[in-house]
Amino acid sequence: MGFWVQCRTVWLRLVAIALIICFSSSAFPLRALAGPVKFSLSPPLLAQAEAATNAIQPYLDGVAEAVTEFTLPNGMKFIVLEQHKAPVASVMLYANVGASYEEDGKTGIAHYLEHLAFKGTTRVGTRDYAAERVVLDQLDSVFDQLIAAEATGDTAKVAELTEEFTQLQAEAATYVKQNEFGQIIEQAGGTGLNATTSADATRYFYSLPSNKIELWFSLESERFLDPVFREFYKEKEVVLEERRSRVDNSPIGQMVERFSEVAYSESPYRRPVIGYQEDLRIATRADVREFFDTYYGPSNLIAAVVGDVDPTQIEQLAEAYFGRYESRVDPPELVANEPEQTEPRSFTLELASQPWYLEGYHRPGVNDPDHVVYAIISSILTGGRTARLYKALVEPQIALDVGSANGFPGNKLSSVMLLYGLTAPNHTVEELAVGLDAELERLKQEPVDTMTLDRVKTQARAGLLRQLDSNQGMASLLTEYEAKTGDWRSVFQELQLIEAVDAADVQRVARQTFRPTNRTVGKLISAEAAPSESAPPESAPPESAPPESAPDAETSELDSAQSAAQSTTEPEAPPEVAVEDTAAAEEPATRMPAAPIRGLW
Repeated sequence: MGFWVQCRTVWLRLVAIALIICFSSSAFPLRALAGPVKFSLSPPLLAQAEAATNAIQPYLDGVAEAVTEFTLPNGMKFIVLEQHKAPVASVMLYANVGASYEEDGKTGIAHYLEHLAFKGTTRVGTRDYAAERVVLDQLDSVFDQLIAAEATGDTAKVAELTEEFTQLQAEAATYVKQNEFGQIIEQAGGTGLNATTSADATRYFYSLPSNKIELWFSLESERFLDPVFREFYKEKEVVLEERRSRVDNSPIGQMVERFSEVAYSESPYRRPVIGYQEDLRIATRADVREFFDTYYGPSNLIAAVVGDVDPTQIEQLAEAYFGRYESRVDPPELVANEPEQTEPRSFTLELASQPWYLEGYHRPGVNDPDHVVYAIISSILTGGRTARLYKALVEPQIALDVGSANGFPGNKLSSVMLLYGLTAPNHTVEELAVGLDAELERLKQEPVDTMTLDRVKTQARAGLLRQLDSNQGMASLLTEYEAKTGDWRSVFQELQLIEAVDAADVQRVARQTFRPTNRTVGKLISAEAAPSESAPPESAPPESAPPESAPDAETSELDSAQSAAQSTTEPEAPPEVAVEDTAAAEEPATRMPAAPIRGLW
């Protein structure tokens, strides 16, 4: 029995890696219900939680009243929550742009840019920017020629340009001060330096001693006003290695990528956050610069400062540093263009892997009145050991694990409610599918009992409080709700929405969602156990999918948390990839005044 427990633990971790990549975009308090992270409360704790939550709403109302907000003339929004629990401040800079804003043929740019944002500016990360810039421009020119030579098959020219490119990379490296951005923060006592990229957004965050808060304004305003995307080609190898390890060499990664390509026909959610290999290979600094100039204007940025701060001082610092940003034209809106699914879709992958089953249903986006109902349904099915799918599939050892994701891979647009299971030894994905669908049918036919609904609501309240309990969690929620719902106050109204859900709501939403014509199924079958002649996928990848993706491959979206681990230490990067990177392809349109830095670093 111990062996199978170990197996289940290993596969649970693998699934978490593949799916957290896709779901970390959703930082809403119901995330504990909506994503693969599951928890349950014992009866005594359940009773205590129910008693304690009677006073939650007044507390939340009080927190909301303590928030100060202001918008600079250039359109940049700030949300400030003063709370003196400790002499620390946490800050979240939320760029309202993610991978779903990319163009076909230029996938992976949002995540790539997030990596490069840690490479510094014209003053941070360089020994001599004037000299460095000359080499960086030469590198870009040679790279463009190299791609053109490869396209024509001129092998002699390719060899010549490759040698020149390598020499220029070595020269560019001599000007780089490695990790200077992160070192400045670390020396000031900063912690948690990181960033995440999802389908919906990109976030940059860390915490500082409250008496060092001006350093955040100085550094962040400079890196998003005057960035230099140096070490561009070196970092490209890092990103390509991420894709290889998490998608191309990962059965689960391939499965998730393929699922998106089949489930979505037009939506930008069909593309992986990490990007397609060929798009990444030919990406240029000019591509990244264009994306940055389009989507990183002040009106598309939201900052939240939470902790031991003075709101008046924060506003003064914001005006001094971020007020230098010139207003830009608002970027293009993300358009929901996914047509209604009218027939079932399915595919099968045959790989060296434990069998895995995915089943997804289209659902509306986060601003739909029923968004909380979907989170409640997700928790009823997979929210811990008392959840229905755990009881139906894991306890009888049909599955090693089951889970769900409420909004895959994002929730700004209409998306997919995803259910998954990993089969136990000597069982099949077909058995798992039968058990899963029986529970969905049960939701459609039988009203949920009061005890189950109360338990799930208590879990939701507990999940909300956990996220609001930390400065960084609060900053994350405030920015996300502001961006996605148009009002940060929405986060403090979630409790009322949770309480309002009843059994009739659950049954109604289940009936309108869990329809065969709205279903996409993915099966990952072990190559060892599969028949010699495997059936081709029942649904071909959309024609718009770039050719780099394997025809039967699905990829895990290196969404937020993982792709983003591009902090000072860059934990995602393999040790010193051979290629060196360059800086931004074009000089920033707006030059940064030197005045407001005030000798902070």
